[in-house]
Amino acid sequence: MKGPTSFLLPLISFFFGVACDGGDESDQHGTIYMFQAKNIDGKTVSMEKYRDKVVLFTNVASYCGYTDSNYNAFKELDGLYREKGFRVAAFPCNQFGKQEPESELKILDFVKSSYTYTPDMYSKIEVNGPNTHPLWKFLKNERGSSLASDIPWNFSKFLVDKNGHVVARYSHSVNPLDLEEEITRLLNSNS
Repeated sequence: MKGPTSFLLPLISFFFGVACDGGDESDQHGTIYMFQAKNIDGKTVSMEKYRDKVVLFTNVASYCGYTDSNYNAFKELDGLYREKGFRVAAFPCNQFGKQEPESELKILDFVKSSYTYTPDMYSKIEVNGPNTHPLWKFLKNERGSSLASDIPWNFSKFLVDKNGHVVARYSHSVNPLDLEEEITRLLNSNS
């Protein structure tokens, strides 16, 4: 049907399509695979490395009350599920109580010597504020609310499925071993 409004629908669709596209990677793609981060050695790593893996992303600190319980739990989960495709991606952050003040080399040495285990370690980042790492901005946007999108403390956690989608967010006070049932479910999922 041709009439005076027939040209408006495409025009409105075009306008709102452009107006709604904020250009933010996290809004356009919906997976972690569009992001990169520097590993603890300073090399750029694509999050593509986690395709077909279940990943627990966490911000870590060496001098926190949650350090031992979390690293020990990460080590245990790694021993149980690494061969099935589970990974921990640890991002040192010094924004909470200045509890990760050391250099990347010292952080890596601390983790290796204290826990005889090393998760996938990344360079120190910020998880809140204007310098928030783009990956962490995405994680928070996917599983946060306007009231609670900021990371409140060290060892906040995001669980990502084998398709790169953020499926859950957990508080710093949640022991990673409490996530075992959900990790197992995601590892056994065909999608």
